Amino acid sequence: MPYNEFLSDRVSQFLQEKSVPFEARKMFGGICFLIDGKMCVGVMRDEIMARIDPDIYQESLAKEGCKEMNFTGKPMKGFVFLTDAAIDLDVDLNYWLQLALDFNPKAKASVKKKKKQ
Repeated sequence: MPYNEFLSDRVSQFLQEKSVPFEARKMFGGICFLIDGKMCVGVMRDEIMARIDPDIYQESLAKEGCKEMNFTGKPMKGFVFLTDAAIDLDVDLNYWLQLALDFNPKAKASVKKKKKQ
Protein backbone atom coordinates (compact mmCIF):
# COMPACT_ATOMS: atom_id res chain seq x y z
CA MET A 1 0.00 0.00 0.00
CA PRO A 2 1.45 3.39 -0.93
CA TYR A 3 1.99 6.13 1.62
CA ASN A 4 -0.54 8.93 2.12
CA GLU A 5 0.73 11.76 -0.12
CA PHE A 6 -1.56 14.34 1.50
CA LEU A 7 -0.03 13.53 4.88
CA SER A 8 3.45 13.71 3.35
CA ASP A 9 2.60 17.16 1.94
CA ARG A 10 1.47 18.31 5.41
CA VAL A 11 4.83 17.24 6.89
CA SER A 12 6.75 18.90 4.07
CA GLN A 13 4.77 22.12 4.47
CA PHE A 14 5.46 22.19 8.23
CA LEU A 15 9.20 21.80 7.67
CA GLN A 16 9.22 24.45 4.94
CA GLU A 17 7.32 26.90 7.16
CA LYS A 18 9.94 26.32 9.87
CA SER A 19 12.70 26.92 7.27
CA VAL A 20 14.21 23.54 8.11
CA PRO A 21 16.36 22.05 5.34
CA PHE A 22 15.37 18.42 4.82
CA GLU A 23 15.71 15.52 2.44
CA ALA A 24 12.68 13.39 1.59
CA ARG A 25 13.69 9.82 0.81
CA LYS A 26 11.54 6.81 -0.03
CA MET A 27 12.23 4.16 2.61
CA PHE A 28 10.40 1.26 4.28
CA GLY A 29 7.54 1.43 1.77
CA GLY A 30 6.88 5.04 2.75
CA ILE A 31 8.70 8.34 2.76
CA CYS A 32 11.11 9.56 5.42
CA PHE A 33 12.16 13.11 6.11
CA LEU A 34 15.82 13.39 7.05
CA ILE A 35 17.20 16.43 8.81
CA ASP A 36 20.96 16.77 9.12
CA GLY A 37 21.20 13.29 7.60
CA LYS A 38 19.13 11.76 10.42
CA MET A 39 15.68 10.20 10.18
CA CYS A 40 13.27 12.59 11.88
CA VAL A 41 9.74 11.76 10.69
CA GLY A 42 8.16 9.58 8.07
CA VAL A 43 4.85 8.65 6.50
CA MET A 44 4.01 4.96 6.35
CA ARG A 45 0.62 4.26 4.78
CA ASP A 46 -1.74 6.58 6.72
CA GLU A 47 0.42 7.03 9.81
CA ILE A 48 3.27 9.27 10.84
CA MET A 49 6.43 7.75 12.24
CA ALA A 50 8.16 10.20 14.57
CA ARG A 51 11.52 9.97 16.31
CA ILE A 52 11.08 11.60 19.70
CA ASP A 53 13.16 11.96 22.83
CA PRO A 54 13.33 8.58 24.61
CA ASP A 55 12.90 10.49 27.90
CA ILE A 56 9.28 11.34 26.94
CA TYR A 57 8.56 8.08 25.11
CA GLN A 58 6.46 6.40 27.82
CA GLU A 59 4.32 9.45 28.57
CA SER A 60 3.81 9.99 24.83
CA LEU A 61 2.46 6.46 24.40
CA ALA A 62 -0.36 7.38 26.80
CA LYS A 63 -1.62 10.06 24.39
CA GLU A 64 -4.50 9.23 22.06
CA GLY A 65 -3.38 7.95 18.67
CA CYS A 66 0.23 7.31 19.70
CA LYS A 67 1.58 3.77 19.64
CA GLU A 68 4.95 2.09 19.73
CA MET A 69 6.79 1.46 16.51
CA ASN A 70 7.74 -2.17 16.09
CA PHE A 71 8.88 -2.99 12.57
CA THR A 72 10.81 -5.99 13.81
CA GLY A 73 8.26 -7.19 16.36
CA LYS A 74 10.25 -5.43 19.07
CA PRO A 75 9.38 -1.85 20.08
CA MET A 76 11.96 0.78 19.17
CA LYS A 77 12.22 3.20 22.08
CA GLY A 78 12.01 6.77 20.89
CA PHE A 79 10.12 5.92 17.69
CA VAL A 80 6.32 6.14 17.62
CA PHE A 81 3.53 5.69 15.12
CA LEU A 82 0.78 8.32 15.11
CA THR A 83 -2.69 7.51 13.84
CA ASP A 84 -5.42 9.91 12.68
CA ALA A 85 -6.54 10.40 16.28
CA ALA A 86 -3.18 12.05 17.03
CA ILE A 87 -2.61 14.01 13.82
CA ASP A 88 -5.95 14.86 12.22
CA LEU A 89 -5.88 18.51 13.29
CA ASP A 90 -2.97 20.68 12.18
CA VAL A 91 -2.30 21.80 15.76
CA ASP A 92 -1.93 18.15 16.83
CA LEU A 93 0.26 17.20 13.88
CA ASN A 94 2.43 20.26 14.50
CA TYR A 95 2.85 19.23 18.17
CA TRP A 96 4.27 15.83 17.20
CA LEU A 97 6.39 17.18 14.37
CA GLN A 98 7.87 19.78 16.70
CA LEU A 99 8.74 17.04 19.24
CA ALA A 100 10.61 15.16 16.50
CA LEU A 101 12.31 18.35 15.33
CA ASP A 102 13.36 19.24 18.88
CA PHE A 103 14.93 15.81 19.41
CA ASN A 104 16.75 15.71 16.06
CA PRO A 105 19.91 17.57 17.20
CA LYS A 106 20.34 15.03 20.03
CA ALA A 107 19.60 11.98 17.85
CA LYS A 108 22.45 9.79 16.73
CA ALA A 109 22.96 9.36 13.02
CA SER A 110 22.86 5.82 11.70
CA VAL A 111 26.20 4.27 10.92
CA LYS A 112 26.92 4.49 7.22
CA LYS A 113 27.97 1.20 5.66
CA LYS A 114 31.08 1.23 3.57
CA LYS A 115 30.53 0.49 -0.11
CA LYS A 116 32.29 -2.56 -1.48
CA GLN A 117 34.69 -1.82 -4.27
